[in-house]
Amino acid sequence: MRPVLRFLNDDLIERILDEAKNILCKLGVEIHNAQILTMLNQYGENVNFEKQHVLFTRKNIDRALKTVPHSFKLYDVLGNETHNFVNNQVYFTPGSAAINLLDYKTSKIRKPKTSDYIEYTKLVAGLPAIASQSTAFIPNDVPEKIQDSYRLYLSLLFCEKPVVTGAFTIEAFDIMKDFQVAVRGTEKSLAEKPLTVFSCCPTSPIKWSEITSQNVVDCAKYSIPIEFISMPLSGFIAPVTLVGTLIQHTAETLSGIVISQLTNPGTPVLYGGSPAIFDLRYETTPMGAIETQMIDCAYNEIGHYLGIPTQAYIALSDAKQLDAQSGLESGIGATLAALSGINNISGPGMLDFESCQSLEKLVLDNEICEMVLHMTEGIEPKEDFPSIPLFQELLKEKQLLISNHTRKYLKHEFYLPSTVIDRANRRRWQEEGELTLLQRAHSEVEKLIKNYKPSALPDSIKKYLTKLMQKEARRYNMEKLPSTQLNK
Repeated sequence: MRPVLRFLNDDLIERILDEAKNILCKLGVEIHNAQILTMLNQYGENVNFEKQHVLFTRKNIDRALKTVPHSFKLYDVLGNETHNFVNNQVYFTPGSAAINLLDYKTSKIRKPKTSDYIEYTKLVAGLPAIASQSTAFIPNDVPEKIQDSYRLYLSLLFCEKPVVTGAFTIEAFDIMKDFQVAVRGTEKSLAEKPLTVFSCCPTSPIKWSEITSQNVVDCAKYSIPIEFISMPLSGFIAPVTLVGTLIQHTAETLSGIVISQLTNPGTPVLYGGSPAIFDLRYETTPMGAIETQMIDCAYNEIGHYLGIPTQAYIALSDAKQLDAQSGLESGIGATLAALSGINNISGPGMLDFESCQSLEKLVLDNEICEMVLHMTEGIEPKEDFPSIPLFQELLKEKQLLISNHTRKYLKHEFYLPSTVIDRANRRRWQEEGELTLLQRAHSEVEKLIKNYKPSALPDSIKKYLTKLMQKEARRYNMEKLPSTQLNK
């Protein structure tokens, strides 16, 4: 039986949904996008173009909810299925868009560069519990205007896994879409086998900027899956109560769903978010706070209640180093997320309030994710009934180390972690150098990067992607891209 966790009952979910719809219909949404306001006006919504404000109708909210797919799949660069977002299936992906990298050699944060990103893609390729890439951090050695497209370009060159990404400008979308079409061959093939998920973020409280709302429309036109990332802050720009925050999160997410579904009914979406409580003592937004994690799990329940696959920024930490706090917060978050059935769990590798990535933490988090995925398999009997023959063997032999039953089921019943997790006795640990967790994690990073096997994406497509990226870079006065060492 698969273990399941719930924070909300159906009656409370219904009340939250009803209240959120009331907010959209009576208080409305601010949308800074004339094209979307015109579309909503054509569908009969009450639009004030001067104030860039719209009052939704329940008719269109319900209409949109009826066309949202109840599941969808993702595929890698070679066209192989990797994800099936359905029911309580869970997948892990690294946290996204960090501005800093924790440097192992100095234990200090610094701005990442292209070589760091390439190492990251090679590492992700070798982590079995990390089902997809994300455009995890922002290389600082290219112009700001191409940082979105450049991250996706590097991801598609070096790693076969699908990518969770997004655009911080309207202009970046076209080249990012062209990359995906180049990999798939046609727009139709891309729609049939999605390669990416785009994060689209409303602005709390209850507002859409021109850029993020246009991203929703652009993704919908090409049936590129969207994850809605509402970010209310409890006690600051959202009610201090968890239920009040859930109402706001629901309203913001539903508004995005309406925009996507009226643009193109059937656009695949993840009912996601990155909410947090606001810690008044430090003026911070702790992603590792238990209340933040409870909000994540609860809105996931609302998404599933609506029949929509879900996402959350969880299984990450606010710690500044790979320390006990980072393990504590990430481990609790990953466990809660998996028990709640959050379909796309974004967060592994992240530190410092979503601002920093660590390759060593990503390796450790892979172990956490492996353990959690094993836990979700639950407990089932495996030739345990009748049990008398097995216990007769145990009483006779005084052990079952080499019994047929042990050899048959050992690898399925037990998850045996890598050497990142220390299970040796103290004497052996001392003989092997008394390595710390950080040292073991770094050793694993080096091993996986050394053993990296290049992506099997055809060289002709890699060269075409490079041609597109070079052309885009020249638009912003960068004549030569940083070396990607493709031939090494």
